[in-house]
Amino acid sequence: MQGDKIMGNMKLKKRNIIYRGKVFDIIVDELEYFDSGNHTIREVVEHPGGAVVLGVLPDNRIILIKQYRYPIDKFIYELPAGKLDYGEDPKVCAIRELEEETGFKPGKVELLTYIYTSPGFCSEKLYIYLAEDLQKRKQNLEEGELLSIEFKSIDEAVEMVLKGEIVDAKSIAGIMIGEKILKQRWGMK
Repeated sequence: MQGDKIMGNMKLKKRNIIYRGKVFDIIVDELEYFDSGNHTIREVVEHPGGAVVLGVLPDNRIILIKQYRYPIDKFIYELPAGKLDYGEDPKVCAIRELEEETGFKPGKVELLTYIYTSPGFCSEKLYIYLAEDLQKRKQNLEEGELLSIEFKSIDEAVEMVLKGEIVDAKSIAGIMIGEKILKQRWGMK
């Protein structure tokens, strides 16, 4: 792509895809500011996005997973989530990931919100869903996934966030937004 795409207050002069990976691509854009004519570089991690699921059981407990994460070399608590395939419907991804990671299939799924994880350098957009009417099926982990499933009340999950026991940003967003919505539905303050 050369020379005519407008990017905010800049004009894209040249785009270089320097890495194509399984999970993301790395792009280096050469840009020119309209006002000054100065040139700059932007490095972007292009990611297809993902879906996050706040799964609620009939007894009002939520599903958390405790998953090993290679980049930080530790287990952390998270809501079930997964990467979108390019062009995939996020709701389809949410349903698939919940069933693969936990063995629960939802009867009802609704979008709560979406978030950008690191918009300063990454295009990753995560869709956060609420899943209800869960039915137990077979868990189907991908090779290399190392996780355990835990069930907590929404209050316990919020307390874990406040104590720093849940440090995953997508899970914090899903739990905190989900708490408000669930308590309204349950007639709680």
